[in-house]
Amino acid sequence: MSADHLHLAVALDGAGWHPAAWRDPAVKARELFTARHWAGLVAEAERGLLDFVTIEDALGLQSTLLDGPDDRTDQVRGRFDAVLLAAALAPLTTRIGLVPTATTTHTEPFHVAIGIATLDHVSSGRAGWRVQVSGRRTEAAHFGRRELPVLDPARADLVAELFAEAADAVEVARRLWDSWEDDAEIRDVATGRFIDRDRLHYIDFAGDRFSVKGPSITPRPPQGQPVVAVLDHGASPVPYELPAGSADVVFVTPHDRDGAAAIVRQVESVRRGPLKVFADLLVFVGDDAAGRKAKLDELAGAELTSDAYVFAGTADELADLLLDWRTAGIEGYRLRPGAVPIDLEGITRGLVPALRERGAFRSRYEATTLRGHLGLPRPASRYAVQKADIA
Repeated sequence: MSADHLHLAVALDGAGWHPAAWRDPAVKARELFTARHWAGLVAEAERGLLDFVTIEDALGLQSTLLDGPDDRTDQVRGRFDAVLLAAALAPLTTRIGLVPTATTTHTEPFHVAIGIATLDHVSSGRAGWRVQVSGRRTEAAHFGRRELPVLDPARADLVAELFAEAADAVEVARRLWDSWEDDAEIRDVATGRFIDRDRLHYIDFAGDRFSVKGPSITPRPPQGQPVVAVLDHGASPVPYELPAGSADVVFVTPHDRDGAAAIVRQVESVRRGPLKVFADLLVFVGDDAAGRKAKLDELAGAELTSDAYVFAGTADELADLLLDWRTAGIEGYRLRPGAVPIDLEGITRGLVPALRERGAFRSRYEATTLRGHLGLPRPASRYAVQKADIA
């Protein structure tokens, strides 16, 4: 991919990111919990040659409250399991990356690691993992393993603990992905040897929160290491520390070009390896975008608010904004469609051609893996490297 080209991804969540999106006439609300709905969205994103899609998930129902259900019946409630959904979508696509959300809190890292590794195998190297934490007491109650206080973002100690736990979970997953060397599978029928046991490794992770022996039960993923992504608002006790130490991609939420430049400087100050900086925007795209958003706001009974910048305008206007923020150091964008499929099509059929006319987006896929789309090298297994160093 040319250095002049932007990276583009979309964040998929039900009917879209506006809470009243399911009531838009263009949205087929009765199909939200069907494979057809999701297959159509990902196929559209792939037709637009986007790098990847992310799929939202959480350990509790959507809510307008910080912690706990709000009992509202006028907004979408409920989701599919993102990792399972991505695995179902993998055979229906050929090039686009699939990045489901999986929460580290209350979830065993071994289970997440083999789930994402399996997704990488069934997609032939297009898997990623969006790491998420949960500090909500009501979500902890689903598992009964530990109690949490009512979520309070001001509790820096709790937030720090959740992020540290997430960092350990990612480290465990990365070690498990490396625990099978690339040539561990022999499959020699004549000698009766299926694997070379010397090429499977105990990871022997021992931390304050959990210990994992290994090796994985799933052979090394085609990408070696599936792509790890983190949404970080810079509000953690040590801003951007988790993505800087654990991720390949960080999603950030600037609201203007100066804010984007400030965030990029923060990320650069803690970066410890290759890390792609993507800005999140919630977008309504098209000649009637502002009017459609206003109607949805009216249906919702309030103007849309978001952690990300909210854009409503034409594809050309959005292209100009993305290219302007790129000069601040933003390498790519994860766009959250206000309503699908209409705003997704605004991205793939409006924004993409507008960027291509400006020489800022690809005209074809040039790689077959998600790491390839992002220009990230395929790493060697740390255990194979260590063994070679000893030899």
